[in-house]
Amino acid sequence: MNKNKDWNSVEIAIIGGTGIYDNNLFREERVITPHTPYGSTSDSIVIGNWGDKKIAFIPRHGKGHKIPPHKINYRANIWALKQLGVKRIIAPSAVGSLNYDYKPGDIMLPDQFIDFTKNRKYTFFDGSQVCHISMADPFCINLRNIAIKCINDIGYQFHKKGTYICIEGPRFSTRSESKIFRDVFHADIIGMTLIPECILSRESEICYLSISAITDYDVWAEQPVSSKEIIETLHKNVEITKTIISKLIPLIPDDRTNCDCSSALENASI
Repeated sequence: MNKNKDWNSVEIAIIGGTGIYDNNLFREERVITPHTPYGSTSDSIVIGNWGDKKIAFIPRHGKGHKIPPHKINYRANIWALKQLGVKRIIAPSAVGSLNYDYKPGDIMLPDQFIDFTKNRKYTFFDGSQVCHISMADPFCINLRNIAIKCINDIGYQFHKKGTYICIEGPRFSTRSESKIFRDVFHADIIGMTLIPECILSRESEICYLSISAITDYDVWAEQPVSSKEIIETLHKNVEITKTIISKLIPLIPDDRTNCDCSSALENASI
């Protein structure tokens, strides 16, 4: 990626999850294909304007959902967004429920995660510099508070907190695994894409918000998961998610004084 007028000018990025592959949320101005030290991004990045804010969009799985969750080049995606100057990431995703109170069609804003992935590239600091980033509160507190108010005002059924357990995929869980995730780890939702995306965002000092759209009950509920059922609910959730994003972005202030994401690397290096 060569430096140009777009560098250090993009404020907010949307990483499109399952079902959100094309940008139709803002007026497109430019499409770039980044070259990163970590290889290719999931797809080209669309840059445009939303009011007075410059926005970037990248589909996490690529257009047409061509990249499975365990093969997504998370480091390339986050590195490219950081080089564009992105300070905030809004990250919708599809998840399963491990709790009867978290129903298919509901939206959840997780405040904690459990990492159950196995073979991913988790950090930018795997070379000459050692850095132990704090993930005690893994999601931007300010973005979460803004999103909670936004969704409350819209009136959608949502949950303002909960634990997201991230598994390797691409397969779904066995019944035994699902029951362990629910009964032993006490996770509320389950997905395959949160890790290491939110970790890399924190290492890049970017505010990160997960908007998790629940598509189904995981198999602990004795209701085996099928892709067909997930897609049907997903299509309904996509429009809800887009509405939330469209209402949320104008509420995001320019300054980042109400969170510590921008100073995440302070005292983290060895």
